[in-house]
Amino acid sequence: MARRALILVEGNTVGYTGLLYVQAAKHLGLYPITVSADPAQYDYLAAEGNEAIQVDPENLDALIRECYRLRATYDIAGITGVREAFLATVGKLCQHFHLPGPNPTSIERCCDKFTQRQLLAEAGVPTPTYCVATNAIDVERFAAEIGLPVVLKPVMGNGGNGVRLCRDVDELAEHTAYLLGGKHIWRCSPRILVEEFAQGPLYIAQVMGNEVIAIGAALYGPPPHFVCRQLNYPARLT
Repeated sequence: MARRALILVEGNTVGYTGLLYVQAAKHLGLYPITVSADPAQYDYLAAEGNEAIQVDPENLDALIRECYRLRATYDIAGITGVREAFLATVGKLCQHFHLPGPNPTSIERCCDKFTQRQLLAEAGVPTPTYCVATNAIDVERFAAEIGLPVVLKPVMGNGGNGVRLCRDVDELAEHTAYLLGGKHIWRCSPRILVEEFAQGPLYIAQVMGNEVIAIGAALYGPPPHFVCRQLNYPARLT
């Protein structure tokens, strides 16, 4: 009988999330195999003696070929991802191999903040005022129309990458230059969301399928950046 394996698309270099995935897989009796563009960046893989395979996670066809190769040796029980950036890819792999997994279309809609806000508006959910800009002139114009302070963020992305509160014109120009000047890594054509700053508590709903598993309250570090420092479960809702 073939050994049951869990395929992990990329790992995590920050904190212990990737290590926890590996340990949880072992606890369930699964053999964890990490596929990554650079497996050497994950120290815990060598420490745990885990198998790692170098594959470009941006190349879906290459991932499919590698999974077919692994399937000749292992019984692939599941495919998952540690980092949010690759969850849509994970969903596509799961669909291809008829495994349970996330809906890639839903994930791509959530990662595209413009599409996300359009869907929320259609559902009658209020959102902060926003505009989408592709150049510095439009960023400055939209910020003036909305009124400072504003939040600048890449339209595509997650995890708070490239997100900053801009309280005056100098911070606005500085962060615009960062996003459009080659320092920020874009996975698509550069589009910037210029958004009204809405201050208040942030709640995160963890959903599996159509079921809400948990609701957490997020605590962030000081502005102008949005770095999540803590999640409290269950959130105290009033």
